[in-house]
Amino acid sequence: MIPFDRAWPYDIILGDMYVQTCPFCGAENVLLPMKPKELKSVREGKKKLLVFPCCSERPVVIDSDDDYLLFDRSVR
Repeated sequence: MIPFDRAWPYDIILGDMYVQTCPFCGAENVLLPMKPKELKSVREGKKKLLVFPCCSERPVVIDSDDDYLLFDRSVR
């Protein structure tokens, strides 16, 4: 079972990844420094350090699906 407290929804718009709100500082419409093609390597088991540009929080993405990113720590 996926730990829902570690998952956060994302959107892909015109080849860029966004989150509607930052789970750490609450900023809206945050452009993530990650490309959709990197999701394939994350799904295959490679971890990805993701630095949120709004507040410089640094969670590690450990898995993903079509709607959610799974982080190494709680984001809810």
